[in-house]
Amino acid sequence: MTSRNASHAGSWYSDSKPELSRQLDNWLGAAELSHGPARAIIAPHAGYTYCGACGAYAYRQVSPAVVKRIFILGPSHHVRLRGCALSIANKYKTPLYDLKIDAQINAQLEKTGHFSWMDMKTDEDEHSIEMHLPYIAKVMEDFKDQFTIVPILVGSLNPDQEALYGDLLAPYLNDPQNLFVVSSDFCHWGQRFGYTYYEKSCGSIHKSIEKLDKEGMDIIETLSPTTFTEYLRKYSNTICGRHPIGVLLNCIKVMQKQGYNMSFKFLKYAQSSQCRDMNDSSVSYASGSLLFES
Repeated sequence: MTSRNASHAGSWYSDSKPELSRQLDNWLGAAELSHGPARAIIAPHAGYTYCGACGAYAYRQVSPAVVKRIFILGPSHHVRLRGCALSIANKYKTPLYDLKIDAQINAQLEKTGHFSWMDMKTDEDEHSIEMHLPYIAKVMEDFKDQFTIVPILVGSLNPDQEALYGDLLAPYLNDPQNLFVVSSDFCHWGQRFGYTYYEKSCGSIHKSIEKLDKEGMDIIETLSPTTFTEYLRKYSNTICGRHPIGVLLNCIKVMQKQGYNMSFKFLKYAQSSQCRDMNDSSVSYASGSLLFES
């Protein structure tokens, strides 16, 4: 058995099972169930001190009793990747319990010829997938032997590639027993990120950042991949999970053509700090949920 270690435990989140469990329970308890049961969620992947409370709003919409398989789409932060890659591990360790990887689905995806494999170092270095594992383990703990995960590392895709992966993954989104977790932070603002877009008419810098993020969030709620691509081209907003979001929007587009009605709603927005001058920096976080309308 090849296990991926919880390499960010003890730094980005607690490696103590009781403490981590209590934190997650508290955050989930403070979030309202208002747009569930989710078929897909968008949630952040920073350290839990920054975004743990925000992430709970997405995970609160999950109905664990119906979920049998969880696809986790995370952007690649450390390696150049032109497509998407799967994990060679059999399980992912978390401080709560181990999560089993779905070898059958990995084999199906590999057969398409459009997926490569992460090496273990790439897998363990990447936080965009790992930061979701404790939340998944927590919301699924009553059914911990009854579900599998499908981690997918998403590279720098062009719009045609986002559409291709949307086509490939749409049949899985169509299955009500599957949940898609799309991992993304929003604006990374400041000189250290090389991004200092500022609309002075907003007043404070943090208000300008919020306006920029909210415009992107509103577009995601329209479920239009092309409009989201145009928004990114216009503002170059540093949304690190823009490609996983693009893949999800293209999955949804395929489903809409088949006559399905869906609605996406953002439920929480937060910033790591409030930028007031050009030497400040912050990262934004947003949590939302996709519903299939009956």
